[in-house]
Amino acid sequence: MILKKKKAHILLAFIILIISVKGKAQGPPIFTDTPIMLGLEGRGIRTFGNIISKENANAYVQPVVFPFNISTKWQVGAMAPFISISPDGFDSRSGIGDVRVFTKYQIYKKDGKAKTLRGLIKLTETFPTGNSTTNPGLGTGAYQTTLSLVNGYVTTKYGIYGEFGYNVAGNGLPDNFVYNIAVGYPLLPQKYPPNQLNLFLELNGSYVFDQVGNNLFLSPGIQYIVGRKLLFESGIQIPLDDSAPIDQQVNYILRIGTRILIF
Repeated sequence: MILKKKKAHILLAFIILIISVKGKAQGPPIFTDTPIMLGLEGRGIRTFGNIISKENANAYVQPVVFPFNISTKWQVGAMAPFISISPDGFDSRSGIGDVRVFTKYQIYKKDGKAKTLRGLIKLTETFPTGNSTTNPGLGTGAYQTTLSLVNGYVTTKYGIYGEFGYNVAGNGLPDNFVYNIAVGYPLLPQKYPPNQLNLFLELNGSYVFDQVGNNLFLSPGIQYIVGRKLLFESGIQIPLDDSAPIDQQVNYILRIGTRILIF
């Protein structure tokens, strides 16, 4: 009961904070994907550290993401994660996890004065490159394919993003439906070169089939954009509904990351 009250207070505090803010700039969400494929979401490097606290284990995940724009409407990329897991009662393990490749294609775009509405289709393929034969495993041991629809309405005063996808898993793992919603508000007026400080409040969920259940996180975060080519961001994911087995339940996920535009 105390935990539920704390979650409610956190949610209320961030809603009040976001409603009270007025700003004039916008950056990409921290946990939710974006339909904007230019700038810091284009050709560059994105990396972040996830500190994951579970009931019976702690983990650290450091992905490195390489997006590359073929055109203004088409992007390809790859992601390779370094994983370190320290479970209770077992030896710690570390190494490369499952590698992902993805492609995005913009399906619509409608620009207006100081606003844009965009949507894209994203296809992601996950390869079982992580060691899944040891305990704890660093990978799932399964090929997975995810097809997603990513939408966003972005203005100079706020941004609203939605991501909905279906993940098909092999090797007997259950499929899952992924849903993410993000709202962003800037704290600083728009200027060039950019000097932006943005707040985000996100809901990140995954409904796992075969009676496994729903995982839902409240994810507040903050982001600082320095000039045209550098971005720093941090956020925390707090579980609102975690139906995973007790040994897999998450207490929180803390993310600290950066994005660098190369050219």
